Amino acid sequence: MSITTTVTTSDGQSNPLRAGLQSHRIADPCTIVLFGATGDLTKRMLMPALYSLRLQDLLPSDFAIVGYSRSPWSDDQFREAMKEGIAQFAQLGHPQGPVWDDFARRLSYVSGDFDDVECYRQLQHHLETDLTEFNTHGNALYYLATPPVVFGEIVRHLDLAKLGPKDTRGWCRLVIEKPFGTDLTSARALQREIEKVFPEKQIYRIDHYLGKEPVQDLMALRFSNVIFEPLWNYRYIKSVQITAAETVGVEQRGGYYERAGALRDMLQNHVINLMTLVAMEPPVSSDADALRDEKFKVLRAVRPIPSDRLDHHAVRGQYARGEIAGAAVAAYREEPDVDVESSTETYAALKLIVDNWRWGGQVPFYLRSGKRLKRKNSEIAIAFRSVPHRLFGELGDQFETNSLVVKIQPEEGISLSFNAKYPGQAMHIRSVSMDFAYGQGFGVKIAPAYERLLADAMRDDATLFTRWDAVEAAWEVVMPVLERWQSERPADFPNYAAGSQGPPAADALLAADGDSWRQL
Repeated sequence: MSITTTVTTSDGQSNPLRAGLQSHRIADPCTIVLFGATGDLTKRMLMPALYSLRLQDLLPSDFAIVGYSRSPWSDDQFREAMKEGIAQFAQLGHPQGPVWDDFARRLSYVSGDFDDVECYRQLQHHLETDLTEFNTHGNALYYLATPPVVFGEIVRHLDLAKLGPKDTRGWCRLVIEKPFGTDLTSARALQREIEKVFPEKQIYRIDHYLGKEPVQDLMALRFSNVIFEPLWNYRYIKSVQITAAETVGVEQRGGYYERAGALRDMLQNHVINLMTLVAMEPPVSSDADALRDEKFKVLRAVRPIPSDRLDHHAVRGQYARGEIAGAAVAAYREEPDVDVESSTETYAALKLIVDNWRWGGQVPFYLRSGKRLKRKNSEIAIAFRSVPHRLFGELGDQFETNSLVVKIQPEEGISLSFNAKYPGQAMHIRSVSMDFAYGQGFGVKIAPAYERLLADAMRDDATLFTRWDAVEAAWEVVMPVLERWQSERPADFPNYAAGSQGPPAADALLAADGDSWRQL
């Protein structure tokens, strides 16, 4: 059911940009099962998102949440830990009152190993209790907020305990965090294991970047504005830069990061997913598979990276000691649980070429992600080509080419730069920009990505989730780089200081094309 809303701003004035908005339909009743319920992801992201959805009446009226993890907690301990997480990370104030009381009574906990079928039978008992007490209709959403190594184990035991889709009374869906596999071979093996139990349409591979408002708006920007789409091709676009830069190090995840690295952790999923949204053709409809069909076609059109020119397409780096915001920070090799001679990359950059009618193999897509960089910044920057004739060149002005920047985080908005005359009697040209900020422009608080993604999974809307064929194709794109980096130890690590722009080789990657990275 959709509801038309009328909303006013805090000063009592109506906001014309929000007039006539329709809310999404509310999901069916269900039990949400959080595997890895005592972990950081559940505490920081999932439970705050679920509680926020409840405050907005975006959860079904009949729901329950079951936490499953190895920690020997009681229901009350689980409730208290989740309350603390919500208070600390949700920016909603301290949970209290009737809404929290109702939410808390719907939380329960199963303590058990991921490979113990008897523990899954305890889970089955909880689901049956929820069906009776909370009228969940037998629907279940399983969320794997666990280390990837146990994904297959959990799915296998759900099937053994008859908790999979062929045995449950209602619908049954599986939400999987990245990374999906550690390389192409392991991803295919994991897919074979999961699809024995869950059909593809019931598998939701989550990429939280796709839940961010500016990323979702990229489709609206392209396909609801006639001024952009005619220019969205190799004739007018010179290059595309996609950046996911962080100032933080590996924090307490050194053990995980040693097995992953920046290429697996960020580029193979988050950043390549953003590239497909920039490069894809218009889908035939807003249907989830129509959109995902077009994203897959982009990945199939990516030119394979030649092994004899790999250094012209890929750069890796690792941070040394340096300063972030005026404070000294350790090198990656000095982080907890990291090998003192580690060859794991904390920075990765790729140059990819798309060979299709729209891009003609003439537009480089530059992708980069790194830790301990100068500034936290995730953005998509479209650089347009120069005008064919410099009419004002005799005046000596060095005016810039136009650019369109989609700001993802920490700022959320769109910036369009163009050239204009500086006031005065002479014709001097200067670059200016028009900037749109989401929260300010619409007068709303931007919800965290996990709120949208969790609600979509419960609503059976897979638009913002990644389909298997795209996961496989993304691994195929990066495998030549991954295999080379695994076989050759970097001689120059660490090769960039914490707090810098990244390794010098990344600058050389673009300089070879007469281009340069946008400054962080």
